[in-house]
Amino acid sequence: MPRIPLDGQLLQRSRSPEPVRIAPPRVWDERLAAVLPRTARLLSLYADATWAEGPVWWPEERSVIFSDVIGRRTLAWREDGSIVTVRDRSNFANGNAIDAQGRLVQAEHGRRGISRTDENGTRLLVDAFEGEPLNSPNDLVVASDGGIWFTDPTYGISDPREGYPADPALPHQSVYRWRDGDGLQRMIDLDQPNGLAFSRDEKTLYVAESNAERLPRIVACGWDGETLGAPRTFATVDAGIPDGFVVDSRDWLWISSEAGVVIVDETGARLGVIPTPHVVSNCTFDADEKRLFITGDSDLWMVELS
Repeated sequence: MPRIPLDGQLLQRSRSPEPVRIAPPRVWDERLAAVLPRTARLLSLYADATWAEGPVWWPEERSVIFSDVIGRRTLAWREDGSIVTVRDRSNFANGNAIDAQGRLVQAEHGRRGISRTDENGTRLLVDAFEGEPLNSPNDLVVASDGGIWFTDPTYGISDPREGYPADPALPHQSVYRWRDGDGLQRMIDLDQPNGLAFSRDEKTLYVAESNAERLPRIVACGWDGETLGAPRTFATVDAGIPDGFVVDSRDWLWISSEAGVVIVDETGARLGVIPTPHVVSNCTFDADEKRLFITGDSDLWMVELS
């Protein structure tokens, strides 16, 4: 199996998680209390990123891969508490995913495309739609059939800290699907599409629409394997915008926001929130859903679950 190199620069020596001074989780539903104890505390794992994003669990190495977008680095947190670089010139990579072959797939703002990294290096898979450059791929997910679904807002070409400034070449911001041999499909147009994830049965695609000047929301679209249905409002957050999020084994969504991580059930009903010191960008679980890893600003945090 191709392996992602994990022998880069050591940025942080082994250290234990450190408690963060912040209010405990607010739990409004006993179903959540069985998963997220009211006594759970936010723990700091790393605090020296420039803008932390895109956490994903790497099962083979029991590590969390995450991006320092503005710092142009892809990092890994190991279970001994150390931090190492995975990619040092990552082209403003943002979202991360691990495919079934153990390869790192990334959404790059800098090259405005999707790349894949294994032991032989990094290769750009796609960077254009119908001959025009993409906007700035932001987040992505690998489906069970190997298809790479990704969002393409304009953040990476409008913010010089997160990419190279440019005017959009496309008149739309979209969700795309790419597969080896099948090329690129434009699945749906949304307003600044951002984080995305499938339900566990892959019959629903959730996408964050993150335009703060309109109605920031999570939309749900039915997927039958061929056609993506029309978007419907599924959930909103109380502060800021929904950015990245993760779907758990119960089909609950754990959604980033300015107030912390908002948890909703499979119907969109609010279950609780995990407060954080500042805005959250994204989150992910380990393989057993015993730990929630959260990124935001300079930080990688963890919450231990029941």
